[in-house]
Parts: sequence; structure tokens; C-alpha cells
Amino acid sequence: MTGQRADARRNYALLLAVASEAVATDGADASLEQIARTAGVGSGTVRRHFPTRRALLEAVFHDRIESLCTLARDCVAREDARAALLEWLSAVTASAATIGGLATALNRDRMAEAEPHCATSRITDAGSPLIARAAAAGALTPGVTVTDLLALITGIALATQDHPNAATESARLLALTIAGISPTPTPRSR
Repeated sequence: MTGQRADARRNYALLLAVASEAVATDGADASLEQIARTAGVGSGTVRRHFPTRRALLEAVFHDRIESLCTLARDCVAREDARAALLEWLSAVTASAATIGGLATALNRDRMAEAEPHCATSRITDAGSPLIARAAAAGALTPGVTVTDLLALITGIALATQDHPNAATESARLLALTIAGISPTPTPRSR
């Protein structure tokens, strides 16, 4: 954005606002042509700022992805590795289930072996230390990876996206999943 003309910066900001609303309403497959029409610009202007749909989705979800990455970094410092991982997984699940188009975008990135700086790669990089700490503490089934967990999260989010209360339903399904990958240790009876 630095060095762009003022009208180019305005167009970018307008397109991002219109795209954010369109993706929230219509999901990751929101019409780029409709975004251009709503913004009052040509489709070439959309393509200059966002050469691919992935680039558009990256821009739309940038702040939320950064927030999840920051949360992961903050959680790494917590004493209870299991609780830290579960807090982060819950936040990622809630975001993916309630932010229109996010789960689809994350799933597509994951399936396409995404580029190094895409949303899925940034989340994977941010979550990996949490996974390592939980595994080292014995709080995670051996062999479970951050990629595995993101696949489960996007699956849960996609399965619940049309549910009347997607946040609650996705949290319930995540809890069922967690019981399978990291059961809470129970005291043994004598």
C-alpha cells in the first residue's frame, strides 16, 4: 500500500470493506464481479488489488488470523500446556465456525498445500509450539499434529456453519473431539 496513489488506496480500502461484507454474507465463493459492482469499480480494479481469490480472502481475514496467531504466542507461555492448547483450539474453532467463509478458506489452503505466508501456514506456525508443549507434557495423543487439528477444526466449522447456533454447536463438537485426542487424566482407584 505504501507508495500507492491516494485513489488506489481508497479503492483498496473500499474493495476490502465490500469484500469483507460479501464474504461474511456469501462465504468464500462470493462473486468478485458483484464485489466490483457494489464498490463501483471495474473487475480489473479488483484483480489489480487482489490478483487471486486467495489474495482477497487473505486480506479479508488478515486481522482475525493475526489475532489467533497472537493468542497462540500468548498461550505458549502459560504453565498448563493442555489448557493453553485447548484455549487456542477453542478460539480457532469459534472463529472458523462463526466468521463467514473462514473455514472454507482455511480448508482450501490446507488442501492446496498452501503458500508459506497464507492464513493456514501462519496459524500452523503459531500453533505448532502449543502442540509440541502439550505433547511433551503428555496431554496430547502421540503423533497428533497441528495440521491434524486444523483439519478437525475446519471440518467441525463446515459441519456447523448453517446451525442456528454455530458457536455453541462447534464448541460441543470440539469438546467431543478433544475427549478423543487428549482425554483428561482421571485418578486411578485402588
